[in-house]
Amino acid sequence: MNYVTAIDTDTAEPSSAIKLHGPDGFAGMRKAGAVAARVLDMLVPHVKPGVTTGELDRLTYEFVLAAGAVPATVFYRGYSHSLCTSINHVVCHGIPGPKKLASGDIVNIDVTVVVDGWHGDTSRMYLVGDVPLKARKLVEVTYECLMRGIAAAKPGATLGDVGHAIQSYAESQRYSIVRDFCGHGLGRVFHDAPNVVHVGKPGKGVVLRPGMFFTIEPMINLGRSDVKVLDDGWTAVTRDRSLSAQFEHSVGITEDGCEIFTKSPAGLDSPPYSG
Repeated sequence: MNYVTAIDTDTAEPSSAIKLHGPDGFAGMRKAGAVAARVLDMLVPHVKPGVTTGELDRLTYEFVLAAGAVPATVFYRGYSHSLCTSINHVVCHGIPGPKKLASGDIVNIDVTVVVDGWHGDTSRMYLVGDVPLKARKLVEVTYECLMRGIAAAKPGATLGDVGHAIQSYAESQRYSIVRDFCGHGLGRVFHDAPNVVHVGKPGKGVVLRPGMFFTIEPMINLGRSDVKVLDDGWTAVTRDRSLSAQFEHSVGITEDGCEIFTKSPAGLDSPPYSG
């Protein structure tokens, strides 16, 4: 794997090389990540029984523009919404629309914003009304998977270490890890090198170096790991219709660890939320 020094002030293009960013890049990612996190904080009181996913999308679009940012997903590869809303057995890329949330649902809301050319990409799970214990446990384990993956991300470690931290914990809880989708490098590019797979072997894969930016976004299923994409070309669901959960942070490798760019300013990183 090749590494290249990124010129943070330039408009970057996707490449197979991993970009290593300097202080300007970290500053840009902090701003973008903060706006993305604030979107998910803003939505907390609105995610409730009876609200439509289309309404959540509208609220997000207005909030992002008011913050001086741009929704990265609008017109991205033909997509036309500011959010992805993935309910229950939807693994990822659920499309907002007229569907109303119901008590007992779990929903992942995924947002990416662009601030001064930098991408902030994050997602969280929300509990809608009275959620069964098995669904709550899945959400809790998925968040723990994310945080264990982040804890393993530091200079000199490998992406195999990150994937192993996620995989070993999820499987110890008798859950499965989706392999069809993964995290990704980002910065001035929405999806860039490297791919961040959520399974792995310790010491294997890309070596992490200071200045690397990427997402960690494990998708954990209550049943089997198999997924399929629906005819809309976006919505991915579990083949066995079992529940799925996901959390995502954008992170940067520092000289001595890992910085999370998309932490909630209000401390609402995982449910239950009180906002």
